[in-house]
Amino acid sequence: MRKPNNNSSSSEQCNNNKLRKGLWSPEEDEKLMKYMMNNGQGCWSDVAKNAGLQRCGKSCRLRWINYLRPDLKRGAFSSHEEQLIIHFHSLLGN
Repeated sequence: MRKPNNNSSSSEQCNNNKLRKGLWSPEEDEKLMKYMMNNGQGCWSDVAKNAGLQRCGKSCRLRWINYLRPDLKRGAFSSHEEQLIIHFHSLLGN
């Protein structure tokens, strides 16, 4: 059986530090982009702190992975991609 940990969990720390919530500003996006391009990924809590953002690490991770990554493809599937999806769906199903 695990002993109770006296340290706060990371989610509790996010909530207790009066960090920003809600929509990201363009300035925050720019800070995160600049930091990630210069330093790469690491401990997301450290990324948030070192980039000068008043966000928790989870928020920074999700923003990076889902919106800001340079290799993230947006928009409709190409006709080639659509044919691949149909082909693999016929082979593998859902």
